[in-house]
Amino acid sequence: MTMAVATPSGRAARGPASAAAPPARTARVPRRALHGVLLLDKPAGMTSQTALQRARRLMRADKAGHTGTLDPLASGLLPLCFGAATKFAQAQLDADKAYRATLRLGERSSTFDGEGTISAGGVPDFDRVVLEAACASLTGAIEQLPPMHSALKKDGRALYEYARAGQTVARTPRRVTIHRLDIVDWQDRTLVLDVRCSKGTYIRSLAADLGERLGCGAWLAALRRTASGSFELAQALTLDALEALPEAARDARVLPPDTLLAAAPAVRLQADDAGRFLTGLRRRIAQPDAPLVRVYGPAPGGQAPAPDVFLGSAHVAGGELVAQRLLSPLEVAALAAPTA
Repeated sequence: MTMAVATPSGRAARGPASAAAPPARTARVPRRALHGVLLLDKPAGMTSQTALQRARRLMRADKAGHTGTLDPLASGLLPLCFGAATKFAQAQLDADKAYRATLRLGERSSTFDGEGTISAGGVPDFDRVVLEAACASLTGAIEQLPPMHSALKKDGRALYEYARAGQTVARTPRRVTIHRLDIVDWQDRTLVLDVRCSKGTYIRSLAADLGERLGCGAWLAALRRTASGSFELAQALTLDALEALPEAARDARVLPPDTLLAAAPAVRLQADDAGRFLTGLRRRIAQPDAPLVRVYGPAPGGQAPAPDVFLGSAHVAGGELVAQRLLSPLEVAALAAPTA
C-alpha cells in the first residue's frame, strides 16, 4: 500500500506507508594505537567508566582502562591508561592514595555518605585536643569493616545489592594503613581532613568511625582524590579542558607507560640481552634481588645508536632477571619512534 506524503514544496509524493527518513549516522571516529597515561580530574557525579570512555573518545585510543574505580560521589585524580600502559595499571591499584575529605559532624548516615538515610547523632561537644586524639587513634594500621554500600563482592554479589534488598551480611574486617590524618579546617559541624592511606581504604567508613570516636556521629559529605602513588592532582586536567585542546596538545599530556612504575629501580640491557628479554628468557644480571624493576634496552631492529626504550617489567631473584609484563614488538617500536 502507498500513500501520499507532503513534500516541502507542497506537492504530493508517492511512497510506502511506513516509509520514514533514515536516522542520520554519526561519523565513526577512527581509533589509533596510543600508549601512555593521562591524568584526569574526574568530576563528582560521574562514574569512572563514563569518564574513561569520554576521554578515550577524545583521545581516539583503541585500548583504554583506568587504575581503580573512583566512586561517583568523589572527584579528583583518576589516572587513565592507554594501549601498552594498561599492562602496568596494577602498580597504581596497589599504590597509596591521598584524599581531601569533608565530614558532616553530629549526624549518622545509613550509607556513611549523603545518599543514605540521615539521622541526628547529637551536637558536637568537644575541643580540638579531643578531635586530634580521635584522629590519632585512627592513624596507622587499623582494622576496617567494609561498608554494606560498597562494590566489594560476597558470594558473587556486590554488597550494595544485599543492602538495597534490606539485607546485612557478615563481612571480614580488612587491615589498611592510614599514614596521615590531618585536620585542614573545622567550622561547627563541618570538618575537612587530608588523608593519606593504603589501597583498599574506605574513606566513608573512616568518617563514620571518627564520628563514633567523637560520640556524635559523622558522614562523608564530599571527597576529592588528590594523589595516587607519585601522581598529583595538580598534574591532571578536566574533561572540558581536554576537549578544548587540539589533538597535538592532548597527546602532549600523555605520560609514558613507565611512569606507572616510577618507584621501581631501573635495569638497562645491551642489545642482545634486550632482544632475549623480550622473548621471555631469563637473563643473568649483577643486581640485588628486587620484587619489581623497570627494564630498558635498545629497540630491536633500531638504527645504531639506538636509544634505550622501555621494554617491560620484571623482578630480580638470585641474580636472574625474570620478565613479568612485556611490551610487544609493535609497542616497543611505537615508543621508540621519534615524536613530532
